[in-house]
Amino acid sequence: MSKANKKREGCTLTLALTVCSAAIGGTFQYGYNISIINAPTSHVQKFINETCMKRWGTALESSQVTLIWTIIVSTFSLGGLLGSLLAGPMAIQFGRKGSLLLNNCFLFFSTILALSSRSAGSFEMLILARLLVGVNAGVSMNIQPMYFGESAPKNLRGAVAFSSAVFTALGILLGQITGLTEVLGSESLWPYLLASNALPGVVQMLTLPWFPESPRYLLIDKGDREACGRALKRLRACSVFNAEMEEILQERVGTGDARAKTLWELFTDQSLRRQLCTVMAASSAMMLSGNDSIYFYASYIFQEAGIPVEKIQYVTIGTGACEFTSALVCNLLIERVGRRLLLAGGYMLMACWALVFTVALSLQGKVEGMPYLSMVCVFAYILSFGMGPAGVTGILPAELFDQMARPAAYMIAGSMMWINLFLIGMAFPFIVNSLGQFCFIPFGAICVTACLFIGFTLPETKGRTLAEITEEFDKLNRKGTTNGLFNDGQHEQTQSLTDQTLEYLEIEKI
Repeated sequence: MSKANKKREGCTLTLALTVCSAAIGGTFQYGYNISIINAPTSHVQKFINETCMKRWGTALESSQVTLIWTIIVSTFSLGGLLGSLLAGPMAIQFGRKGSLLLNNCFLFFSTILALSSRSAGSFEMLILARLLVGVNAGVSMNIQPMYFGESAPKNLRGAVAFSSAVFTALGILLGQITGLTEVLGSESLWPYLLASNALPGVVQMLTLPWFPESPRYLLIDKGDREACGRALKRLRACSVFNAEMEEILQERVGTGDARAKTLWELFTDQSLRRQLCTVMAASSAMMLSGNDSIYFYASYIFQEAGIPVEKIQYVTIGTGACEFTSALVCNLLIERVGRRLLLAGGYMLMACWALVFTVALSLQGKVEGMPYLSMVCVFAYILSFGMGPAGVTGILPAELFDQMARPAAYMIAGSMMWINLFLIGMAFPFIVNSLGQFCFIPFGAICVTACLFIGFTLPETKGRTLAEITEEFDKLNRKGTTNGLFNDGQHEQTQSLTDQTLEYLEIEKI
């Protein structure tokens, strides 16, 4: 009995170390980079103005400085969009682990630009630095969940994949702490703050090469059964994984000699249309819910809530701590509660808190204590986001698509996330200025819509194989049609696939 416990412990340790190594230079960077940009806002704006004074002998108007600052902030999203489009081809060409390692090149170039920007007197270097670090985040946000989903056993797939959200939240929290005036958020140290994201990249470069590649990538994409077996042995800390190997072989036989799908092929594949629509809607809703706007423009929100300016940097640390705490809790719950309930329930709670927040802002100045209720609402909103949408959304492409469609699916999901993040980043200050205390009403409406859509269209994927999930979607697609014909065809297809798998196993034995 103790020996079995040791095996399980070894499996957990190897998998945990792989997760930590990949995530510290992956989704951690996304969270870290969206939070550190908030701290040096006034310092960078001053630098922009001083640079223009030296160049042209005239100061910019405040609106012009704000516009340049908004471009610097939002360029991160454009880089993320570019990175999400690069992620698919990179994952196919270099593998999941290899792509994460190669991705650090973008990060290190951005570090050099951020460090040199002030001495060079160029705010354009900051724009380029944010673009490159956005590319880094876009690649990692797509490839890391793919790597985790393909490396984890079925019973831990959700928890392992959800760890991406945990590291994102950890990155946000540590970025907020690093951005404090007492740490690196001062006027003299802000270039070092923007360049501090190189340290997690160095850690990943030193550790990730020691861990195995995705077993599914090795067998299905590369056809290397021995390498797949070695990877499974290390990740599971045991030599008995026949059922899992058979499942991977079955998926390989099902794909045959097919190559990875392109974006156009995925868009035109009618059998995957419902899955694609679900992933696109979930990815868009995650960004349109307005949660990440809190980190980009935290000071604006807390000023509206009546928090003193000098206290805002400490209050924002609480928002990061909230998301990190909720992500940890959700990581423990996801294999018990399931994906659909966490997603739909998270959005419904966000909608409720958006309504309470609107009421609190409307009564501010009329009823005592409303600024503090507003602050509680922001924390509760982030907690609700972290309890479901923050992590479950990234798992969906890995669970709904096979190996040939998965890279393209992640490209589409990532593109939707970054496009909508860019739009929200550009529009949010104007939403606040035009709607005032009603600024969260649009986000609440989006959360209600997302809750209803997910509740009615997404089947539960917890503990299911890809074949079982696909069959569930096929039932939804064919609802109202002649079920008898479909079931017979499905049975024949499944039987044929099983026969092919057994035949393949026999050939491998010979």
